[in-house]
Amino acid sequence: MEEFLRLFGVAKPIIAMAHLPPLPGSPLYDAGARMERIIEAVGADVNALQSGGVDALMFGNEGDRPYLTRAEPASLTAMAVAIAEVRHRVTVPFGVNYLWDPLASIALAHATGASFVREVFTGAYDSDMGLWEPDAASALRLKAALGERCLLFYNINAEFAAPLGRRSLAARARSAVFASLADAICVSGPMTGQAVDLADLLEVKEALPDTPVIANTGVRSENVEAILAVADAAIVGTSLKRDGVTWNPVDRDRVERFMERVATLR
Repeated sequence: MEEFLRLFGVAKPIIAMAHLPPLPGSPLYDAGARMERIIEAVGADVNALQSGGVDALMFGNEGDRPYLTRAEPASLTAMAVAIAEVRHRVTVPFGVNYLWDPLASIALAHATGASFVREVFTGAYDSDMGLWEPDAASALRLKAALGERCLLFYNINAEFAAPLGRRSLAARARSAVFASLADAICVSGPMTGQAVDLADLLEVKEALPDTPVIANTGVRSENVEAILAVADAAIVGTSLKRDGVTWNPVDRDRVERFMERVATLR
């Protein structure tokens, strides 16, 4: 917990998503606009989020639907290039998440200088991407081999998926910390933009009182008070977009209003 608080420098940090448009190799990539549009879009979102007062950023390839469980060279390289191009604008801690490949996310963090990684590292899932078997052991061995010191945020109830086993959420959270060396635990709703179940959040926090627990999806002005009463941080994406639509650009006014609400709670 101390390292987590030291990284963000504030209690109950708000980590805002900088979603990249579809990258080369993904079905929705705009080959006509090429990389220039991607860099321009993510740069504009970074500016809007930071000027609106968020505590941290996280870059994610949200536009690369349907998602991969093993990164391909074109999209991973493009994501690294896009982050490198806008990194000079970033004034807050930032993290990365390549959906959904733990090793690629670790490599991306090392290449870009990210301070944290969010990813599904553990478990086995029946998912929209097929049978999904993350490999925490290989990811952490890569992290050690690179000498990388980024914090690892484990998403333990992945979106678009259901776990194959019958262990409780609390049991999975405890073992992710004990056996798989998670630095923080993320608790999600069923899909991007859909709110985390407060009962799930409370179950994990009670199981791990000394580990940071992060609300991972669906955090909005209307529910942030209840969520931050339990969670140690929140990752926020969709509710900060124009009209509250995941695929739209960030709306600076929405960011300001959201962060003003958080400031009253803190």
